[in-house]
Amino acid sequence: MTNQQIVQIAMAQSAIELNCQPEDFLLAENKIVPPFFHQDSRKYLTEPFVCQMVSYGNNIVASVREDLQETVRSYLGKYQMVHCFETPNMHVLNDELQQKGLRLCFMAEYFLPDVEHIRKPPCQFSLKILTAKDFTELYLPQWSNALCEDRKELDVLGVGAYDGEKLIGLAGCSADCRDMWQIGVDVLPEHRRKGVASALTGSLAAECLKRGKVPFYCAAWSNIRSVRNALKAGFYPAWVEMTAKTAEFVKKMNQ
Repeated sequence: MTNQQIVQIAMAQSAIELNCQPEDFLLAENKIVPPFFHQDSRKYLTEPFVCQMVSYGNNIVASVREDLQETVRSYLGKYQMVHCFETPNMHVLNDELQQKGLRLCFMAEYFLPDVEHIRKPPCQFSLKILTAKDFTELYLPQWSNALCEDRKELDVLGVGAYDGEKLIGLAGCSADCRDMWQIGVDVLPEHRRKGVASALTGSLAAECLKRGKVPFYCAAWSNIRSVRNALKAGFYPAWVEMTAKTAEFVKKMNQ
């Protein structure tokens, strides 16, 4: 699998979720489309978007509810692409959304593997490939990024780091969609800053690629440790997303 094929697979998945065409992410101008929930969306997406903005670096494609489209069109036309995803400009959009009982909620940066740089960095601990049958006793708070108890059936592959018989780090991937598996990683506090996370992440990414799946990695822009881990393991920033939710949803998340 080449880097070009990998990004094409990612764009195809984003197009399914936004109800657009993959080539729309390569346009010079922004594009607004109506939302439609597709059964092949990532498994943790459960309903049509209200306002979802995605950029692969060329433009912004926005999947927007009909009554919000003029508001979003005005916003996208007023500011440069990169500034649409940051303050202070985001406040302009959020103020408009609040009038409709909505608020900006999620912002994230997504990473894809560079096949020429994906690797297992040196690690002093032994690594072991794990499958779903090995996860049964691992749905614990310390492994909550690597595994998801609410969607156990999607946890398909992992790599564990061991100090003797003790599991001290775990990377797991979730089969969030047909062609792409998302990687999450946890390392026990006393074993951090020893290269464990990047060794686990790089190893698991390589195993995904061997199985014909595209591994992807998500991090908040402010999570410096997570971003550094992605880069060290051989990933690169590929696209960004910003999502609006109901004010009630945001309030519950903040409780």
